[in-house]
Amino acid sequence: MVAVDGFSGKPAWVYDRDFEWSALVSFARSASPRVRLGIVSGRRRQGKTFLLRALAEATGAFYYAAAEATTADSLRDLGTALAAHTGAALPYAIRDWNEAVRAIRETLPGGLAIIDEFPYLIRSDPALPSQLQRALDDQAWGEQVRGTRFLLCGSAMSVMGGLLAGNAPLRGRGALELLVAPFGYPTAARFWGIDDDPTLAVLVHSIVGGTPAYRSEFVADDAPASRADFDNWVIRTVLNPAVPLFREARYLLAEETDIREPALYNSVLGAIAAGNATRGGIANYVGRKSSEVMHPLNVLEDAGLITREADPFHARKSLFRIAEPLITFYEAIMRPTWPQLEQRRATAVWRRQRSAFLSGVVGPHFEALCRDWAARAGEDVFGGFPAQVAATAIADPGNRAQVEVDVAVLSAGTPEEPRRVLSLGEAKWGEVMGLGHLDRLRRARDLLSVKGHHAADAVLACYSGAGFTSELAGVAATDRRVLLVDLGQLYQGSDDEAGELR
Repeated sequence: MVAVDGFSGKPAWVYDRDFEWSALVSFARSASPRVRLGIVSGRRRQGKTFLLRALAEATGAFYYAAAEATTADSLRDLGTALAAHTGAALPYAIRDWNEAVRAIRETLPGGLAIIDEFPYLIRSDPALPSQLQRALDDQAWGEQVRGTRFLLCGSAMSVMGGLLAGNAPLRGRGALELLVAPFGYPTAARFWGIDDDPTLAVLVHSIVGGTPAYRSEFVADDAPASRADFDNWVIRTVLNPAVPLFREARYLLAEETDIREPALYNSVLGAIAAGNATRGGIANYVGRKSSEVMHPLNVLEDAGLITREADPFHARKSLFRIAEPLITFYEAIMRPTWPQLEQRRATAVWRRQRSAFLSGVVGPHFEALCRDWAARAGEDVFGGFPAQVAATAIADPGNRAQVEVDVAVLSAGTPEEPRRVLSLGEAKWGEVMGLGHLDRLRRARDLLSVKGHHAADAVLACYSGAGFTSELAGVAATDRRVLLVDLGQLYQGSDDEAGELR
């Protein structure tokens, strides 16, 4: 590794993550006495431990990974880890967490203590955040030099998200709150080594998303060699009971501590995977009242397993999406055929389910990728900064129908300038798009304008995984308000970490 500003550079085995690495190094080397607490969170398998171990190696920080254990066992392990870090002959004798925090402060004055899997410790001793709060406040009182800094990390999103929220003991004391998210889709394609084939990249991302561990640990670096190899890859990895990825979707839900009724939560996820995106639709699907699914939806959202997308034209309407593609794939393809898959009949299952995969999984996932692309577009793409990107349905009373809009892009709006509809888009994965698709978008634009929305100059965007007719291409060539986005454009120049298309 190369030394940078007194620290070793990011190891080669930590792929990408330049933004996260920069934030962690900035926290570690800060000389401010106010920098005392950092929070790192993210769903499992995203590489948080890789980053933290690399940071500890680069900075000489103390690193401790908690385990599911009793308080006494955890304190004993912590004492052993502290002794190993300092070179002490005997483990530190620590009786409670007050002593533990004091021992860390006295052992690492001005240093950095990294505590991984912090939710395990809270589970055995819920008072730990309060004890840490007192230690941080005592350290800050009248202190003009930096004291020990604590970097807490965990995968239980609801627990980590609550550490600095509301009336939590540690609220107001965090100098870093870093979320380690899955790779964006362009980075994921490069990570899997399939960025030269956008079609294959979309197919793979529709199953494994941007979770780094799914390529390395879970399928032992077995990536599809080509588009022709994709079906065989699915059969030999995702649908193979001998491969760890096979049961991963089930484990993701089981790992969340706030989930008390797994059957209901699985049904809620199944409802969303089946295309029921509204709360009422989800409730009808699972056979519960709308009010009874509110809590599961909130818990799943806090856990980072689903997202809530506000409808830009209906103030009280939200759409729910599954955040982890592997869960969608499991609910739509694997769960209905689980007995056959366990009997090692993956080839027969995939032959029957492949068309459902393309229509029910890849199609909606492609729409989500298009919204992601639009959200990261530069101001020159739509003539303004995309402040909100969402799907919506626009009522068409004249035709007694609704016009579905897959990618609606809106500006933020200011007191001086009203909110504008920058773009209305339709996304089709396996369909060549033509003038009929453009006419529907024109109808949607006219309907919004009549309702008083500032949509007259909205760019009409067609996103296709199969291409466009020559007639539509001809219109786009002469009308700056018509935009065609194919798979090449979706990936080319879309640096998801830079956050802007140029």
